[in-house]
Amino acid sequence: MGPTERSWARAFDDPIPLLDGGELRTLRDAALYITKLPKIEHDAPEWRAAIEALMAEHGGPTVFARIVVMRGRESEGCAFITGDCRG
Repeated sequence: MGPTERSWARAFDDPIPLLDGGELRTLRDAALYITKLPKIEHDAPEWRAAIEALMAEHGGPTVFARIVVMRGRESEGCAFITGDCRG
């Protein structure tokens, strides 16, 4: 049985690459990643927008949440379109 429409286990269409080589594959992965950021980063406008998108998109399409999380990743030196990160 797959993740339900309102499940935090729903996967992004494409995983979001991380600087350490890992990936954010689900809404839950993205939420946990953001909550573990240092407070100064967590409170940055890019990440606040990502948190809001994750909450709003919890029952909707994952593509919008993925876009906003990728925008947050730009603050870490990751390209928005490709997801490539410079370390």
